[in-house]
Amino acid sequence: MPPQRLANRYFLVRAGESVYEEQGLLRTNPVAKTSVDNGLSPVGLRQTARAALELQRLGACEDDCWIWPSITQRAYQAAEIIAAANGVNRSRIVPEYSFLDARGLGAFEGKSLDALPEVYASDNISPDMKPPPISDGTPNESVADVFVRVTQLMSILETQYSGETVVFVSPDSDNLSILQAGLIGLDLRRHSSLFFKPGEVRPVDPSSIPEYKQPASTVFKCTNPPSCK
Repeated sequence: MPPQRLANRYFLVRAGESVYEEQGLLRTNPVAKTSVDNGLSPVGLRQTARAALELQRLGACEDDCWIWPSITQRAYQAAEIIAAANGVNRSRIVPEYSFLDARGLGAFEGKSLDALPEVYASDNISPDMKPPPISDGTPNESVADVFVRVTQLMSILETQYSGETVVFVSPDSDNLSILQAGLIGLDLRRHSSLFFKPGEVRPVDPSSIPEYKQPASTVFKCTNPPSCK
């Protein structure tokens, strides 16, 4: 990251508000991914409907598309709404079982959404700083941890498809803001400046991706081997 080029067109979508978020709670334990309370709230349903219409306005699926949601309840529900509104066959919804899980926030699990600024304050210090751990099985992921998995997902898609449109549907903002920061070459510590609101849609703009620069190892030519300085 940033990539040399993108073989596909991408749209980034955060699912609408979940029931847990409606209650003002942070829930990132993957055990609860398919819980009803991890589904869309009434407000979240409306936010997702607007997101589906925005994708329609942008022509995201005019020539068909792949919808790639987290298996988390609210993200998969959002994918179904997006597919219905955009005339996309359900066979083109590809559930993602791990790479798009909500960022695990460790000891912040079950705390108020108001605690998020504390998480992002740590992120601003170092992308390797993890939230404090907890013993209930909730992962405590750093920005760098999330970056590894979203980069792996991009690598798979860029290898598997070419000339396609892919709509990512994430249950949280961090997957998307960290991915976007990587794509545009923004310091990962500042990913929260790209925060996605529930139901927000952003196309990946190829013009925002910096010009690819070859690593020094591929540019350097030794003129007097084995003495190369």
